[in-house]
Amino acid sequence: MRPTIKIMLYAKRHVLAPAELAIGKAFSFLSPNTWTLLSIAFAIASAFFLSQRTFLAGGLLLAATAFLDLIDGSVARYLKKATVRGAYLDTIMDRYVEGIIIISLLFAGLPDYVLSVPAWLMIYLFGSFMTTYAKAALAEKAQLEVKGGLLERAERMLILIAGVFFASLDVVYLSYAVIALSVLTNISALQRIYAGIRKINE
Repeated sequence: MRPTIKIMLYAKRHVLAPAELAIGKAFSFLSPNTWTLLSIAFAIASAFFLSQRTFLAGGLLLAATAFLDLIDGSVARYLKKATVRGAYLDTIMDRYVEGIIIISLLFAGLPDYVLSVPAWLMIYLFGSFMTTYAKAALAEKAQLEVKGGLLERAERMLILIAGVFFASLDVVYLSYAVIALSVLTNISALQRIYAGIRKINE
């Protein structure tokens, strides 16, 4: 039996299927790719407010960005229009969204803790991208697939959104969220690398 890394939302996706179907039906008036591109616009707007330390508005727009990311896949599956091209575009846009938000936090004046905030943000960015690359490299080099880990994108977004909303009370909470994401994303990347090596050895 091949090892599977279970995580919070990924392991429960079958439980969320009815809600995903309802979302797909409700938002099927636009194409999946249109929803994907709209998420970039909302991410840029969120990044602007975050860089201006307007955390409540930035958090609401970031939450909307995450919801738009859920909509595109739900609509594609509801309309039975899920394609390789759409999945590829969605993955690329996801990386852009995360990168845009992380870069905007460089200008948010977050307080340092142990390391400087820019250092924590770069560690977070590296861990996030390595989590994705560990999957892509395995698919390219060995035609195998690895999923899961401690955090996938959905969990990363939830932690970040919570940190942004709490920053409207005290900005130090967003620093704590960034530090947590810096550590956990890199643990997730190492988990995927380990799972990938095990699959290759099989």
